Amino acid sequence: MKAQRTALFVLAACFILIAWGSLSLGRYTVPGETWWELITDPDAAGLAGQVLLQVRLPRILAGIFIGAGLSAAGAAYQGIFRNPMVSPDILGASAGAGFGAAAAILASLGVIAIQLSSFTFGLIAVGLTCLAASRLKRAGDPILTLVLVGILVGSVFTALVSLAKYTADPYSKLPAITLWLMGSLSAINPSDLIFALVPIALGLVPLYLLRWHLNVLAFGEEEARALGAETTRLRWIIIFAATLLTASSVAIAGMVGWVGLVIPHLARMIVGPDYRVLLPASMLLGGSYLLLTDDLARSLMANEIPLGIITALIGAPFFLYLMMRSQRGWA
Repeated sequence: MKAQRTALFVLAACFILIAWGSLSLGRYTVPGETWWELITDPDAAGLAGQVLLQVRLPRILAGIFIGAGLSAAGAAYQGIFRNPMVSPDILGASAGAGFGAAAAILASLGVIAIQLSSFTFGLIAVGLTCLAASRLKRAGDPILTLVLVGILVGSVFTALVSLAKYTADPYSKLPAITLWLMGSLSAINPSDLIFALVPIALGLVPLYLLRWHLNVLAFGEEEARALGAETTRLRWIIIFAATLLTASSVAIAGMVGWVGLVIPHLARMIVGPDYRVLLPASMLLGGSYLLLTDDLARSLMANEIPLGIITALIGAPFFLYLMMRSQRGWA
């Protein structure tokens, strides 16, 4: 346990350094004295202070919470479903949120309405998955049934997104839908933070408090019940919390893939399978990873690269490497 705590301390230190570096990175150079002015007299910081407080800080805070939320959701799903290939979109939340955003863009709604529509349809998709799976609970393994129904619901909403793109105006609506689906933190502003942070915090808190129970659920249904765990109630609480994290993250940043799949694996390699340390390690790594990829997205080219492209280009080969490293098992 001492080694795991040391690893958490190192991850936390790296996270702080990455966040500080992300604040300093950008086309507008921020002098060193500006940091002191922001603390002592924010009004005297001038344009540099506005850049930090109104542009970079909201973007970085959103990246931290979204990365931590997606990673925590992925780690939780991998535990309760006992499957290392599970990601936060397994129950259809991402596909539903994507359709909600596309439909709102087609209707020419504002940014807040697009985010609310995305968040709502993400919850609706998972609700449909759970409702259909409960009706089919006698068909076999309830966990397998839930996953299969989630894949089906996700496929339906993905088809609806394709239909929305097909019917969209190719000169105005279609580029907006495509850009949103690729994912980005470029549109984050201070007013978005409340909408982003509240549901993500509401999802992170129960997962963190239940991290001991995730260890029990990872043993399997029979073993968990033998240890006295109320498996059904715990599983639904965790699914609801992970759904909040996924739907709110997609609503704010669009489709940011691979974070919830790759980061829990990396955390597991560093601290082991114990969810008491695996979950906070995943959150720290997820926040750090999304900040780094966002730094690359806004600095590699003159025009900002969509965040989903960077996460896929890094995440896919890295996940293949992790699979090759862990051929003997994932726990």
